[in-house]
Amino acid sequence: MKIYTKTGDKGTTSLIFGERVSKNDVRVDAYGTCDEANSMIGFGVSLLPREEWAEKATTAMQKVQTVLFHVGAELATPAGKEVAWKLKEEDISFLEETIDQWQEGLKPLKQFVLPGGSPSASALHTARTIARRAERIAVEIEGVNPLVLSYLNRLSDFLFVAARYVNEQMKVTEPILHEDHS
Repeated sequence: MKIYTKTGDKGTTSLIFGERVSKNDVRVDAYGTCDEANSMIGFGVSLLPREEWAEKATTAMQKVQTVLFHVGAELATPAGKEVAWKLKEEDISFLEETIDQWQEGLKPLKQFVLPGGSPSASALHTARTIARRAERIAVEIEGVNPLVLSYLNRLSDFLFVAARYVNEQMKVTEPILHEDHS
């Protein structure tokens, strides 16, 4: 099977179930943005060291990547249709439980954290901002599964804590916002 089909050469693409839409359709924008976030999570994971804590973090993030792929499938499904795999409350609970677990070892926030630190944490902060964009786009989709919006919202929280966790584990000082910006 060839990877290229040429069916999108005129600016359209297929949603799940075959409906053709413009490549600037809000659904395409939403699931494409989820794909961007997913790729950046993968990049962040690829930068982790080969240590026990990082292997566990990798397993958690790859689970998130799998769910995010399915979130994209839900966003690519036309109104009135359903995909076989549906987002569940447990998927959101996994994010929350992992956030709580990772946050236990972190210093309490007393000021704003700037995106950065280790290369892996920087990539996870970038993934967080992409997830936020995906959420902003997804709210425009009429009839979107409310769990999709909840998942994307919680995902950005997860990625923020993941970046902090990675910096802590790698003993990299988090950059913080300084009051004096002159």
